[in-house]
Amino acid sequence: MLKQRTLKSEIHASGVGLHGGLKVTLVMRPAPPDSGIVFRRVDFPRPVRLPASATSVGDTRMCSCLEVKGDSGLVKVGTIEHLMSALSGLGIDNVMIDLDAPEVPILDGSSAPFVFLIQSAGIIEQAAPKRFIRVLSPIRVEDGDKWAEFTPYEGFRLDFSIVFDHPAIARSAKCASFDFADHSYMQEVARARTFGFVQEVEWMRANGLALGGGLGNAIVLDEFRVLNEDGLRYADEFVKHKILDAIGDLYLLGHPLLAAFSAYKSGHDLNNRLARALLEKQEAWELVTFPESSLAPEKPRRWLAQSWPVSEDETDLSDPVGWAMA
Repeated sequence: MLKQRTLKSEIHASGVGLHGGLKVTLVMRPAPPDSGIVFRRVDFPRPVRLPASATSVGDTRMCSCLEVKGDSGLVKVGTIEHLMSALSGLGIDNVMIDLDAPEVPILDGSSAPFVFLIQSAGIIEQAAPKRFIRVLSPIRVEDGDKWAEFTPYEGFRLDFSIVFDHPAIARSAKCASFDFADHSYMQEVARARTFGFVQEVEWMRANGLALGGGLGNAIVLDEFRVLNEDGLRYADEFVKHKILDAIGDLYLLGHPLLAAFSAYKSGHDLNNRLARALLEKQEAWELVTFPESSLAPEKPRRWLAQSWPVSEDETDLSDPVGWAMA
């Protein structure tokens, strides 16, 4: 059986939010089968739950932001995409994520620190089948010349193309492909950092964005070059980060995908619109499990086998009510 996964133990981290610039502490904890990925704002008198869901995304300016109505008004958790990407890359189905601020810490601007945290906590398989969303027919969304689409595929592959009128980006690869079964998420995607332009900083900060950004957590470009002394981590780091973001945005569907994703100049908004369009067209997808591993398509079996060593679940997480109230 291809099984669900959670963390083996609790793990803590702290940092600042990229856009709000506030200090934030993050705690990730194991969660029961079929509970999914749930964020909690614990800086309220009563913790507010924000399940990771494409339909709960309310703001896509420079990040993906979950929003729910709480007792004190609208409650948000922003910049979730890098952590969601890491959870997807390591096949984590169920986890509770506590935050004491309205944003996930940016750390180094990539998914690599979250991968490290998850690996440090350990990963366990749970006695429940992993559920996949299998795309059955093409779904496409467009915005001017930008577009994103799903097509049927017995694995999960992403093909992404970017266009930026900047000499440093023009010198790098503008197209990249990543197949979860054939490539290593940790080696080829996780270290790709977010990037931004010096000439946009004034506008972003006037709009409450990038207040915590800098050379330590982003690739920063002036009009001609990359300002970071250590340069790029990958020759195609710009487009690889767009793939990293898309993996996180699409994991808000709630389950791993069996699909090919292709995109041209897409971002958080279009990624979310594509996820919502798929959910709305119920005949275009199905939810599948593989009680016998041998019956699963080869590519998801290969991806899960190589993603990270796991152990059997020895913890009692069977009480969803107690977990929800913790």
